[in-house]
Amino acid sequence: MSPIKFADEKLDTPPITAAFFDHIPAYLPEHDVRIVTSDGLSFPAHSSILGSASPVLESILDRPQKHRRRTEKVVPILGVPYDAVSAFLSFLYTSRCTEEEMESYGIHLLALSHVYSVPQLKQRCTRSLAQQLAIENVVDVLQLARLCNAPDLHVKCMKLVADQFKAVEKTEAWKFLQKYDPWLELEILQFMDEAELRKKRRRRQKEEQTVYLELNEAMECLAHIWTEGCTNVGPCDMDVIKRRKPCSRFSTCHGIQAVIEHFASCNKRVDGRCCRCKPMWQLLRLHAFMCDQPELCKVPLCR
Repeated sequence: MSPIKFADEKLDTPPITAAFFDHIPAYLPEHDVRIVTSDGLSFPAHSSILGSASPVLESILDRPQKHRRRTEKVVPILGVPYDAVSAFLSFLYTSRCTEEEMESYGIHLLALSHVYSVPQLKQRCTRSLAQQLAIENVVDVLQLARLCNAPDLHVKCMKLVADQFKAVEKTEAWKFLQKYDPWLELEILQFMDEAELRKKRRRRQKEEQTVYLELNEAMECLAHIWTEGCTNVGPCDMDVIKRRKPCSRFSTCHGIQAVIEHFASCNKRVDGRCCRCKPMWQLLRLHAFMCDQPELCKVPLCR
């Protein structure tokens, strides 16, 4: 598409392409701003639209012009491709951005949305880049998320690096980071170490919870055996009805009954020499310590 030139050729600015006119509604007045890009091209725009969408652009447009002869203000947006600037301005006008633009220029749009303080576009870029994360681009996206203050994207990048570290450290981006950004490398390694500590802590808590649940079931089963009686064992004042089927109320009932039967007939239980009797002693002492009805309880050593 051939560039469209302004009639005012005295302005020392690049020509304007016609592609961006598709984003400008026909009912708007004549443009009064020219957006200059790094590619030597520029866009027409309206100061009222730009200022309402971005407080940073509003501040730039409110500054006095150096060249008072110019009929329109010039705002340079440099360092990103021409099409990325086009997508950025399109969002300022329409609050919309296509998936193709996000896939192609999501990193540039995130930088522009941060620099020019456009939170809606920043949220959209953050979500899109999070979906596009891969081993090849995660380090680059992580660096950008850190610079652009995008915490959600930053955490997702850190988690991916930690989960796929062996693959990530083989990439050129990681080697570049090691050479030129050792502080970020240290931050990543600390995150990985803390993540491993959290996993160990959760694993330990899960194991402790499992032990607590098993111990609680054993306590309930002990009270059940000495109060109601079960398959082979029961209180002394009750006749035990021997059944062939194991107890269905507690999974530990059969094992505890076997320990009780051994405990009742063991000659070494008193002096503590029997290793099978020690768990029974501990269980009886724990029950005696926790029982809230010792006068009515039939478990041995409870009273």
